[in-house]
Amino acid sequence: MKKIITLTITFTCLFVFVLCSSNRKSGSTEKPVNIILMIGDGMGVSQVYAGMMANHDNLNMVEMPWVGLMKTNSANRLITDSGAAGTAIATGFKTFNGAISVGMDSLPRKTVLEYAEDNGIATGLISTSAITHATPASFISHQVSRNSYEAIAEDFLKTEVDVIIGGGIDHFKNRTDGKVLTDILTEKKYRVFYNIDSVPSSIKENFYVLTAPVHNPRVPERGDMLLKATDLALQSLDRRDAGFFLMIEGSQIDWGGHENNTEYIVNEMLDFDKAVGKVLEYAKAKGNTLVIVTADHECGGMAITGGNIEEGRVEAGYCSKNHTPVLVPVFAYGPDSKNYSGVFDNTGLFQKLINSLDIPDERDIITLEN
Repeated sequence: MKKIITLTITFTCLFVFVLCSSNRKSGSTEKPVNIILMIGDGMGVSQVYAGMMANHDNLNMVEMPWVGLMKTNSANRLITDSGAAGTAIATGFKTFNGAISVGMDSLPRKTVLEYAEDNGIATGLISTSAITHATPASFISHQVSRNSYEAIAEDFLKTEVDVIIGGGIDHFKNRTDGKVLTDILTEKKYRVFYNIDSVPSSIKENFYVLTAPVHNPRVPERGDMLLKATDLALQSLDRRDAGFFLMIEGSQIDWGGHENNTEYIVNEMLDFDKAVGKVLEYAKAKGNTLVIVTADHECGGMAITGGNIEEGRVEAGYCSKNHTPVLVPVFAYGPDSKNYSGVFDNTGLFQKLINSLDIPDERDIITLEN
């Protein structure tokens, strides 16, 4: 009897150890050192499945162990735009469509990137659009209009962000007010580049890579820009002692949705998923990095109507040329990732990010001044 009890206790302890080890690897509640938030702009469940079909039933993001669904409506509209959606994720506040990290009162709201900076955490932003476009801008700027590109670019200079990669040269240099913000960046000890391949992999300084006059071209023309940018940012931020917060946007999945262009969507999905693969490779090697892959909203009302997985062929129909209000997927991997499962609001994603960063949420006591 004593032997049976001993064996039972031993088996139970072994089971608990294996379970805890599994959770530690894929979904433990330990706090991460680094957080990488990846946003596929316009990426709904159909866009994800289109990418899977085109890639013969395989995507890096769907291998992530924890999955949730996120609501996307803005403060005053069922259907959001990227400005309001980005603001909700970045600040935890709902706002009006077109706004960039200001509340319904048009006053600034503190972003997760600014929270990270205030707590000594390194930060970075990457986008396949202009870096001043709505989604990346929502993490670093405060403007009542997403179209105020030059004002948004000036807001970048008010932060101590470590790494910036994306289009938008004209918003920093060829401005209507004649200001040359890249000169100011140099004075602030940033290095500024205009080609991803010209950046030394051993770079230690903070840097900007402005990759296009405004937006980057589509995948066939821009090649592996996003994959290279992701790898470069990871190498640079990995050298920081206090951890980092990095947002990476695959912008043009959305643009394919606006065009109801299945080939465009699939190409952008596969390009974005390559970057996801690079990030997961890094996270698995480090063991201290939380990865979240999600979207700001769906675009196009895409529905898979046919195709062939073995051939990598996708057939789709669309109910809109614009955004829709459907739930979008959330995939998570790494420390604290199990807390990103379930169904929650986009403002809830901000709360989860703040909790994962293990820093105080000051929304109830601080509103940024103009």
